[in-house]
Amino acid sequence: MSPDSDANWKPRHNPWAIALTVTLATFMEVLDTSIANVAIPHIAGGLGASQDEATWVLTSYLVSNAVILPASAYLVSFLGRKRFYMICVALFGLSSMLCGLAPSLPLLILFRVMQGAGGGGLQPSEQAILADTFPPHKRGQAFAVYGMAVVLAPAIGPTLGGWITDNYTWRWIFFINVPIAILSLVLTSRIVEDPPHIRKEVALQRKRGLNLDYMGFGLLAVGFGSLQFVLDKGQENDWFGSHVITTFAVLCVGALATLIVWEIVQIRRGHRPILDLTMFRNRTFGVSTVLMFVLGFALFGTTVLIPLFVQQMMGYTAEQAGLVISPGGLAILVLMPLVGFLVGRVDNRYLIVIGFATLSAALYALRTIDTQASYSYVAWMRIFQASGLAFLFVPINTLSYTDVPREKNNDVSGLMNLARNIGGSCGTSFFVTVLARRSQEHQDRLAMYFNSASLQMRQAVAGLSNHLQQSGITASPAQARALAQGNLYQQLIRQSTQLAYLDVIAILSIGTVCMIPLIFLMKKRKGGAPAGAH
Repeated sequence: MSPDSDANWKPRHNPWAIALTVTLATFMEVLDTSIANVAIPHIAGGLGASQDEATWVLTSYLVSNAVILPASAYLVSFLGRKRFYMICVALFGLSSMLCGLAPSLPLLILFRVMQGAGGGGLQPSEQAILADTFPPHKRGQAFAVYGMAVVLAPAIGPTLGGWITDNYTWRWIFFINVPIAILSLVLTSRIVEDPPHIRKEVALQRKRGLNLDYMGFGLLAVGFGSLQFVLDKGQENDWFGSHVITTFAVLCVGALATLIVWEIVQIRRGHRPILDLTMFRNRTFGVSTVLMFVLGFALFGTTVLIPLFVQQMMGYTAEQAGLVISPGGLAILVLMPLVGFLVGRVDNRYLIVIGFATLSAALYALRTIDTQASYSYVAWMRIFQASGLAFLFVPINTLSYTDVPREKNNDVSGLMNLARNIGGSCGTSFFVTVLARRSQEHQDRLAMYFNSASLQMRQAVAGLSNHLQQSGITASPAQARALAQGNLYQQLIRQSTQLAYLDVIAILSIGTVCMIPLIFLMKKRKGGAPAGAH
C-alpha cells in the first residue's frame, strides 16, 4: 500500500460508533481503579485478612497497570492493535470474574495483577484508535467523549463502590465488569480495524521473527513496578525510614537508569524500543507529558482529598462522601462536549491556560472550607474544580500528537496515559504524606496553648464549668466534668488536621498555577490545522 493511501485511510465504519465502543472499555477500566477503594474493609472482613493486608488489592492492580502501560505500543507492533486490544479486554473481563470468585486474599491479589495487566493495555490502545480514526480537526471532539469516561469514572467510582458493597456484596464490584467486557469484545470484533501502518509494522516484525526485548521488558517491570510500590506504600511504612521502601526505591532508580541506556543502544542498533525516548525530542510532546502528569496529580489527589476531609472532619459516610464529589462529574459531563467543540476552533494552549487558572482559583477558594460547611457548599467547590479539569484533558491530549508521525500514535498514547497514572499515584502519596506531617507540626505548635497554665485553656474550662453550674451541678463536680467534657485534646487534633488540609490545598493551588508559563513552550495549534506529520 502506498504512503498516500496510508495517509488517506479512513475506517469503514462510523467513527463515532468506534469512539463509543472503545470508550465503553475505558470507562470500565478507569472505574475499577477507584471502585474498590471503599470496599477494602468489606474485602478484609470477608476474606479474614487485616485491612493493611487487603490494601494489596489496590497496590497489585496499580503495579501491573504501570508496567504494561508504557509497553503497550511495543506489544502492538507484534500483535496488531485490534488483536492486542481484544486480548486486553478479554483478560480484564476474565480476571474480573475470577476476582469476584476468589476464595482467599492471595488469589484475589493474583487475579488483580492479571486485571491490572489487561487494564494497562486498554487506555493507550483506545486513545491511539481514536487518533487514527478521526482527522486532526475532529480529534478534539473524539477525545472529549473519551475524556468524559477517564475523568468521570474516578469521580463516581467511590459512590458506586459504596452503594454496591452496602446493598449487595463486595464481589459485585468485580462481577459488573463481565457483561461490559463481553459487549466490548463483540462490538470491537465487528467495527474496529487496524490502519495500514499498523498492519505493515506487524508484517515487518513477523518477517524479522519474534524477537522480544526481554531485557527491556524486565527492566521496565522492575522500574515502574518498584516506583508504584514506593508511591503506594511509602507513607504507610515511613518512607526511607523503612528498609523495604529504601530497597524498592534503589531498585526503581537503578532499573530505570539502566533501561534508558539500554533503550538508547536498541535505537542505535535499529531495533524497536520498548520505550521510545526519541519522542521527547518533540518539545510540545515533552511539555504535554508534564502537564498530563500534573493533571493526574490534581485529579486523583483531589478525588482522595475531599472525600477524606468530609469523612474524617465532618462525619460523612463513605457513600455520602462519594455523593458530595459526584456533582463535579456531572459538571465535567456537561463541559467536555463544549471543550471538544472549542478545540477545533481556538488555540488549544489558551484552553489549557483557562483550565489551570480555574483549577488553581478553585483550590484557593477551597481554603475557606471548615467543619461547619454545608453539603451544597462542598459540592459547589467540587464543581468549581471540575470546571478547570474539563478544560485540561482534551487540549493536552490533542496537542501531544502535534508533529508526531502517525505510526507513533501508540507510543504517544502509552506515554501520556503512563504520565497521568503515575501523576495520580504521586498526587495521592503526596497528599497523604503532607497531611500526616503537617498535622503533626500543627499539633505540636497548638499544644503550647493547650495546657493548664495557658489563658485559653483556663478560659475554656471556666466557661464550660459555669455552664454546668447553671444546670444545677455544684462547683467541684462541675470543674471536674468541664475538664473531662471539654475534650480539648480532641479539639486540638481536629484543629491541627484541618490546618493540615488547608496547607495541602494551598500547595496544590500554587503548583497548578505554576504550570501556566510552561504551556507557551508548546507549538501554537489551532484545531482546524493538521499537525505537521498528519
